[in-house]
Amino acid sequence: AARAADADETLADAKQPKSAPVGPVPESCQEYSGNKEIGCTLMLEWGFDIDQMPCLSNLWDRESGWNEHARNSSSGAYGIPQALPGDKMAVYGDDWEDNPATQIKWGLDYIKGRYDTPCGAWSFFQNNGWY
Repeated sequence: AARAADADETLADAKQPKSAPVGPVPESCQEYSGNKEIGCTLMLEWGFDIDQMPCLSNLWDRESGWNEHARNSSSGAYGIPQALPGDKMAVYGDDWEDNPATQIKWGLDYIKGRYDTPCGAWSFFQNNGWY
């Protein structure tokens, strides 16, 4: 009976949303470079705490590798946050196709509105394979 209870608990745990495997929290955004540094800086401006950066980093590592020109060939999702359609990012600038900051701003706004935090988005992504 104890083993059955353990198995039930394991199954129940597997059905629970996974907590984000947050890596080391950076001291500052200067620990990053390129688009990740831009993302970290904007994330703080958007009102998120620095402890959210490992989740954002994980999320966009998986989605686009932080490449502002990343395009999903099957869905057409575009950019760092993989917006679908990509041109919806134009609300933050006409340069949405090439400017990582424009894409990151849109992505942070999307995350805040739908998941509250980057760690909320990362947790959802882990459970669903998309966000």
